[in-house]
Amino acid sequence: MSLPHIDWEGMYRNLRKSGDRFGIKFGNVQLLSNARMSLAAGEFARDCGKFEAYHEAIFHSYFTRARDIGAWEVVREAAETAGFDTAELKKALDDGRYLHRLSAATDEAHRNNINSAPTFIINNQYAIVGAQPVETFRDTLIRIGSKSA
Repeated sequence: MSLPHIDWEGMYRNLRKSGDRFGIKFGNVQLLSNARMSLAAGEFARDCGKFEAYHEAIFHSYFTRARDIGAWEVVREAAETAGFDTAELKKALDDGRYLHRLSAATDEAHRNNINSAPTFIINNQYAIVGAQPVETFRDTLIRIGSKSA
C-alpha cells in the first residue's frame, strides 16, 4: 500500500500564512512525535490548573521549534515554562497515573468515528476536522446560529 503524497511545502506555506495573522510562527516540523507523554503531561497540567500555559508551551515546542514532544526533556521544559513541579510530573508519568484518561479519550473518539486531530465538536452535532482557517469556524457557527433562529 502506498502512502498519499503530502505537499509539505504547501502545508507549511498555508500554516505560516494563517499563523502570521496571529503572530504565530511555524517551524519546519519533520518528525511525527509519539505524543503520549506530552498528552499525559497535559492531564497533569489540567489537574494543576495550568493546562493553558502547558498547552501553549508544548505547541510552541513542536510547531515553532520543531522539537520532539515525545522526549522527556522537551516535556520537562514545557512543564517548567508552564510553572509546575517537574519532579511530581515525572512521578505521575512514571506511574502511569493519566493513561486511563488518554485511553478513555481514545475510546470516545473511536465511538464517535473521530480519527483525526484536531477535531472540534460543536453542540455534540457539528464537526470541524483538521487545522482549518478561522473562516471555517466562523461559517460553521453562523450556519448553526441560523438553524436555531
